[in-house]
Amino acid sequence: MADFGHQTVLLHETVDVLQPGAGKVIIDGTLGGGGHSAALLARGASVLGVDRDPVALEAARARLSGSPGFQARQGNFGELLRVAADLLPVDGVLVDLGVSSPQLDVAERGFSFQKEGPLDMRMGDTGRTAAEFIAEEDEAELVRVLREYGEESFAKPIARELKRALPTRTLEAAEVVKRAVPRKAWPQKIHVATRTFQALRMAVNQELESLDSLLAALPRLLKVGGRAAVISFHSLEDRKVKETFRELVGGCKCPPGLPVCVCGGQGDFSLVTRKALAPSDEEIAANPRARSAHLRVVEKIR
Repeated sequence: MADFGHQTVLLHETVDVLQPGAGKVIIDGTLGGGGHSAALLARGASVLGVDRDPVALEAARARLSGSPGFQARQGNFGELLRVAADLLPVDGVLVDLGVSSPQLDVAERGFSFQKEGPLDMRMGDTGRTAAEFIAEEDEAELVRVLREYGEESFAKPIARELKRALPTRTLEAAEVVKRAVPRKAWPQKIHVATRTFQALRMAVNQELESLDSLLAALPRLLKVGGRAAVISFHSLEDRKVKETFRELVGGCKCPPGLPVCVCGGQGDFSLVTRKALAPSDEEIAANPRARSAHLRVVEKIR
């Protein structure tokens, strides 16, 4: 079995809000090491685990092979309408948008700016690597990606230096960022290459595009009474989830003076979490990577 040890974020909170039980079918759209799925299965639900990473799938299948209610399929969570077509609609959908620890920690995956490896960053086994993305995109697109996905203040000089150097290794790319950012401007709490690597990873894996597809599909994925839970780690992701959930819930847009609603603004969903749930201090102390996690949940009501 492949080693895919990973600390599951917001485990108890997520399982509680999804209300698993006998007869319920829940899709874990980011299976990873299977932590969330194992807990959902333990509460009696049947679970379809979906992941683009074949290493994660192998590990989760081995871990959960004794659970008769479990099955796993390779795919992107943005394609659940296709990947899970024979099971729809379901009682719950879960996606955890964070990168698994094994993906970060294995140098050969190319996610880490602190470990030597190929500049890959693909969560799956298809598509362009980060090195190919840098080589094939023009400087203006790199600037956009660094600004939008990484919120990087020095996007222009970093993009310019990346195009000049065309790095193919992780530590090489990290050195490029160091050269591009004035030493006095390096952040104190994170590595100077953190935002650049985050932005490249999100672009390579089309993470925001996949999230958009998932959110648009929720009305067709869920049955009435079904719930969708999304764990995000990035402000852009959390904002998309928050705004989409608000649109799904809807609300009256009639002028204040009308005695009854005539706009039909009520949506087909209701908020389960008014505010995003965050990890406890205890969880953050045990797993610092959980510190930026936000969990939002909606329920289909009609």
